[in-house]
Amino acid sequence: MLRLETLRIEMTGFTLSADLTVPEGARVAVIGPSGAGKSTLLAAIAGFQPVAAGRVLWKGGDLGPLAPGKRPLSILFQDNNLFPHLTAAENVGLALRPGLRLGEQERARVAGALARVGLKGLGDRRPAALSGGQQSRVALARALLRARPILLLDEPFAALGPALRAEMLDLVAEITAETGSTLLIVTHDPRDAERIADLTILVAEGRAEAPVPTAALFADPPKALAEYLGA
Repeated sequence: MLRLETLRIEMTGFTLSADLTVPEGARVAVIGPSGAGKSTLLAAIAGFQPVAAGRVLWKGGDLGPLAPGKRPLSILFQDNNLFPHLTAAENVGLALRPGLRLGEQERARVAGALARVGLKGLGDRRPAALSGGQQSRVALARALLRARPILLLDEPFAALGPALRAEMLDLVAEITAETGSTLLIVTHDPRDAERIADLTILVAEGRAEAPVPTAALFADPPKALAEYLGA
């Protein structure tokens, strides 16, 4: 399981605390007002944001001493973090070898990951020649190939239209079900949370609350969430 133990993040004019547990294999939405600290929370888990106190634990092990690249997780951002001068296959191949010196079996794994996300035959295209949805699929294929047990998504599909975003959420749900990965996904849209997440973490008023069942949370939202949703 993923445990945020008396975690505290301090930045200029901003603090965020969390003391919660995410069950292994759960799909969890992270929702709350803009500026509440949703992305900051994921950044702390990933190791990009220093913490002032507390620990991030995975299966009882402290991730604090580990650099971001050594943590058992992959993170996708809204801009997908694709290198424009590399092809789709090369961007995905970075998950295996940063120097892209791939053997035949590794190239086959890259092709398989691209096929898994619906991009079979498009490995030679560069990001500029791909649609926004296809770029998101490349980033997802790279995360899939890394095969880390935790997947953090920081609104990677926010720029997509409703139908394509729903398609990507369904694909993520399918892949995480297959791999048993633990998923945390930041979203502003309660419909996205309801579509993909069994549990939801509310981030508001300087605190990330413990995850609760998504349907129950939106059926009877606390004051901070109701105000955010305009309910």
